[in-house]
Amino acid sequence: MNLAEGVQFVSLGILGALMLLAALGVVLLNNIVYSAFLLGLVFISISGLYILLNAGFVAAAQVLVYVGAVNILILFGIMLVNKREDFQPVSNAWLGKAATGAVCIGLFSLLSSMVLSTSWQLSSAAPAGEASIEIIGQHFFSDFLLPFELASVLLLMALVGAIILARREYVPDYEPADEPKVLTLPERPRELVAAGSDTQDS
Repeated sequence: MNLAEGVQFVSLGILGALMLLAALGVVLLNNIVYSAFLLGLVFISISGLYILLNAGFVAAAQVLVYVGAVNILILFGIMLVNKREDFQPVSNAWLGKAATGAVCIGLFSLLSSMVLSTSWQLSSAAPAGEASIEIIGQHFFSDFLLPFELASVLLLMALVGAIILARREYVPDYEPADEPKVLTLPERPRELVAAGSDTQDS
């Protein structure tokens, strides 16, 4: 093993451990803002893995789309939501936990079977190099056109969901007298002037 292979091996281990720890933090932390920031760290770690695979364009797209768009959208949706509601216990909450556990086990089984059934031998084909961007574009608009469009629809749904969560659902028509007014400046009373009248002293 030469120096370049050693650096790649160490980088792979660091990025993999960082991605796993950040993913565990996303799931296990109680603070949702910290979870959103750790999700951005997961996306950055994945972009580092793409760099190790000599896929610079995919790594840049990962940072721009997921970190710069999706993760920022999630953070805005979290921070703009200001709903103060009392905690109410949910009846039959174990059903939701059981369904979540079943989905997680199913996804883990699917990914495990894919990893075990995939042949991880190195391909003998020559690397695309600078032509990789053109090849990716051709695949996007031919073989993977439907998943590409579905991903754009998913991002649009996330944007609409963030707007719906952040909007004010109820604005009262009156202001309570005992509520202190904050973030307001005193204004000078204004006199109503009829339209067309001369307001300057002659």
